[in-house]
Amino acid sequence: MSLLQRIEDAVASGSHAVDELIATTEFPHVEGRSVTFLFLGEAQEVTLQHWIHGLPDTLPFRRLRHAEAWVLQIDLPPRSRMEYKIGVSMFGRSSMLRDPLNKHTARDPFGVNSVVYGQGYSPPEWSLEDAEARKGTIEERHVDSKVYGDWRPIKVYRPARFRQTRRYPLLVVHDGFDYLSFANLQQVLDNLIHRQEIPPLIAILTQANDRMREYAADPRQADYLVKDLVPQMEQILPLVREPSARAVMGASFGAVSSLAAAWRHPGYFGKLLLQSGSFVFTEIGDHDRGPAFDPVVKFVNEFRRAPGKPADSVFVSCGVYESLIYYNRSLVPLLQDTGMHVRFREAHDGHNWENWRDRLREGLTWLFPGPLWLVYE
Repeated sequence: MSLLQRIEDAVASGSHAVDELIATTEFPHVEGRSVTFLFLGEAQEVTLQHWIHGLPDTLPFRRLRHAEAWVLQIDLPPRSRMEYKIGVSMFGRSSMLRDPLNKHTARDPFGVNSVVYGQGYSPPEWSLEDAEARKGTIEERHVDSKVYGDWRPIKVYRPARFRQTRRYPLLVVHDGFDYLSFANLQQVLDNLIHRQEIPPLIAILTQANDRMREYAADPRQADYLVKDLVPQMEQILPLVREPSARAVMGASFGAVSSLAAAWRHPGYFGKLLLQSGSFVFTEIGDHDRGPAFDPVVKFVNEFRRAPGKPADSVFVSCGVYESLIYYNRSLVPLLQDTGMHVRFREAHDGHNWENWRDRLREGLTWLFPGPLWLVYE
């Protein structure tokens, strides 16, 4: 008997049968490529609100037997992640809810979403806290910025067993506070260092005061990294002072800012890690992304005309469920033509922090291979 038929039979039999079904069946229910959502509650309309580019923004549930039970089946490729909420409308009022039947959630700066895992996906174990991995430390500091004319909060990650007498590679992270909160960055670094998949390194986590402006290829941000942030950190931290040991990374607008900084100061950062970059460009006419993207489009168009060689190596990732996938795919051949070493990865995921978390291991180990990879690759 199909799951839909079992749901219909349970609804027809009454609340006790529905409760028994829920107790013995995980919802959303994943079977192959088919995902079945169930919502119980009074409503005039129920919809699935998701962030998968290419599907209608809202997908309607079907009401069962005029009861307070609603069902929806969708096709979801294997190893996918999909974040969503359930939209409930009643008497002209609408609300967005986390799925009451789903235990899996994902956080971002705007709140908490429900998340469904396609067949074959599970959160990577190397992104979770490992009791055996020695913990690095996080220290709050600030940078006096001559470029911006103010001071900027930062956080400094030092690896476990840190020694002032050693020299460490440097990783500069745009939106670093958010990477800590929503992408498990400290756990990822602790685990990869513990497993010797990357060498012990120092990460400088920076956060913008006006992100949508400063990260939109603003020349001040590039100068801030090169003239303020890194030099001041080199005065107080035992860093390897060579481009080959220096990386900058970010996601979305943070990826734009990372590429722009390397382009404006070629050779300063030897490595780039760019995740779901908002690399919108135009061939002819105007873009449709709104005024916040105007400086981004201007920069990417300029970069495409004269890319130079911003760095030696660049790791690029993007979700196939993002509207930005076209731009990222289009950028990769250009990056390769510059002579940079390029690795590009796509994932069945959207524009979200756990997508970026899940790509960190491959990106970091490729840019900073530790003793384990140096031996076995």
